[in-house]
Amino acid sequence: MKRLVILGGGYGGIKVLSGLLENHLPEDIEITLIDRNPFRSLKTEFYTIAAGTVADSEVRVEFPEDKRVQYIFKEVTKIDTENNQIIFQDPEDTLPFDYLVIGLGCEDNFHGVKGATEYTESVQTFTKARHTGVAVGNLSAYGRVTIVGAGLSGIEVASEIRESRPDLNIRLLDRGPTVLKAFDEKIQSHVERWFIANDVDVIHHSNVEYVEKDGVCNNGVCYLNDVTIWTAGVRPVYLVRELPFEKDVHEKVIINDYYQVPEQQNIFVLGDCASSELSPSAQLAGVQGEQLAEILFALLRGKNPRKPRPIKLRGTLGSLGKSDGFGNMMTMPMTGLLPRLAKSGVLWLNKRH
Repeated sequence: MKRLVILGGGYGGIKVLSGLLENHLPEDIEITLIDRNPFRSLKTEFYTIAAGTVADSEVRVEFPEDKRVQYIFKEVTKIDTENNQIIFQDPEDTLPFDYLVIGLGCEDNFHGVKGATEYTESVQTFTKARHTGVAVGNLSAYGRVTIVGAGLSGIEVASEIRESRPDLNIRLLDRGPTVLKAFDEKIQSHVERWFIANDVDVIHHSNVEYVEKDGVCNNGVCYLNDVTIWTAGVRPVYLVRELPFEKDVHEKVIINDYYQVPEQQNIFVLGDCASSELSPSAQLAGVQGEQLAEILFALLRGKNPRKPRPIKLRGTLGSLGKSDGFGNMMTMPMTGLLPRLAKSGVLWLNKRH
């Protein structure tokens, strides 16, 4: 019996699983998917939970039912690569593997900022996004919310909260000279204008020095604050960071062309945990998962896999509330209702496929 374990049921892991289940697998293959939640959660929509504009049930999807796969819904405490096993909270509770796929995603990178771990909310996990939503929803009128970080997550969180709670005072701390530094100038200008029109205070060239329970100190100025939400960078989850494999400067595992760890080729890594020239995204993880499914299908049948083709992404989409958005669609910058509708379409597909 060959035991394949998939760690993480996110965008990459689910594509690996569904890709394998679409084929006729050998009878001696045992597939196990491990996730902390008994459902898939659509991480690209966590900002809506944080803002309270969507019920959390709307961003949950059931895992596929198939007699060829078993599910374990537990917290993993260690990936024991020396003994090829997964260790859970009970040290005696272990799961051996012959092949392992790691798609555990990322967590907040606080960059050593004092107080950030203790006093900020997050949108990096389903549970944390729900906690953030409760904190924001419980604010009294004219409450103060600060979002640290003006990348895609920060922009979507800030705009969604503004649409949800027009009474709140919202501040966005941006480290650079403009929001969304990775996007086209047309998009940057559109988003800046949206924030001005919707009374979101954007402070550029920010440098958060420390965070307190009721405040954020930035460039020597301390702002009184009720809720602070951290969206200023991510890094692979700690389970991946402590693996004894070679990593890049972003703490991601270096892999070969077949998503294998060169030092231990029965272990595969994808998504936010894997080193890549492309920026991390749900779309990238999904495509990697599709490719890895083909590689594993060949290996499980004792054949040599074909080298995957270079990945070409279709673009990036973002929202500004429910009726405005932005995105690079096939390298073309677009703003307004069209990219927002396109983002809704992507969500529809993710929930049904």
